[in-house]
Amino acid sequence: MLPPFRGALIVALLFASSIALAQTSAAPATPTPAAVTPPLPPFPEWLQGVREEALAKGISAATIEAALRDITPVEQILQRDRTQAEFKETLDQYIARRVGVPTIRLGRQMRTRHEAILDKVAAQYKVPPHVLVAVWGLESSFGRFSGVRPLLPTLATLAYDDRRSALFRGQLFDALAILDAGHIDLPKLKGSWAGAMGQPQFMPSSYLRFAVDFDGDGRRDIWTSQADVFGSIGNYLVTNGWVAGQTWGRPVTVPADAAALAQAVPLRAVGCRAIRELTEPRPLAAWQALGVRTADGAPLPKAEIAASLLRTDSGAFLVYPNYEALLSYNCANAYAMAVAHLADRIADTDPLPTAAKKKPVRRKKRR
Repeated sequence: MLPPFRGALIVALLFASSIALAQTSAAPATPTPAAVTPPLPPFPEWLQGVREEALAKGISAATIEAALRDITPVEQILQRDRTQAEFKETLDQYIARRVGVPTIRLGRQMRTRHEAILDKVAAQYKVPPHVLVAVWGLESSFGRFSGVRPLLPTLATLAYDDRRSALFRGQLFDALAILDAGHIDLPKLKGSWAGAMGQPQFMPSSYLRFAVDFDGDGRRDIWTSQADVFGSIGNYLVTNGWVAGQTWGRPVTVPADAAALAQAVPLRAVGCRAIRELTEPRPLAAWQALGVRTADGAPLPKAEIAASLLRTDSGAFLVYPNYEALLSYNCANAYAMAVAHLADRIADTDPLPTAAKKKPVRRKKRR
């Protein structure tokens, strides 16, 4: 067993009370001592608290015992959590690395291979097949890499660590609830180092909210059932604002006076970082009046759609509510742009270049 990951953390909490200061006449205020966060308990003691809380939440004792038996922290999980690479790629670099010709070709093949299921899912959730396949492709490389780590030790490790303990403690209880409901057997409950599961890479909380039993076999199997995988992605997107019949957005040109445009339509003040990189939404007619045009210089469509402007190192885009539905899946503009780009390339019929065959190397005969 590993020793506790961290010792006592000293967190300075500054308190100021205007009422108390007003009532103090002569003596100066005594500084409030800094609060000290107690050290983490030994892991077995902490895990016993998890067991008791899980039982209080209605999870069966048999599930708790089977799932948490012999669990110990996994040091490699924390190393991965601490050393996530800072994102330094441009948008063009990000898309080029993840949405190359082989990925587009495979996406088109998968769209054809799973056409019957995809069309049924699209009919129910109104999310087009090429979008479902693009999300699937970006999340797990079309189901090939959905995570091989046992999920419970991963979540327990991240929940025991004090960096995001509340978040992952909740995810741990949700994973126990998934097991208790019989949606998957314990040996098959695997995911990524960050706790994402299955081909759609859902966190346990997302699984409980959005995963569906589309094939009707009594389980919401996002690991091996393609019907459940596509149905769950469709349910996720439509629940988070996908609008049937709309695209995600379009590249545009903007006036040279960027300062005036920014003053007319400011960036959003709330939301995740990617959302705060979008402007406040405006009708397309308002963007037209501000001098925004399509990428080829044509007027914007005369549609009653509210759009936000996104400026990137690769250009400017007007993005619609469907783009924000993609951001709800992973709140990073590079990710949403990659999904949108891949979806567009899967849907179109432009021929893809074929790889040039390498000429055989002729070896000289030895004399």
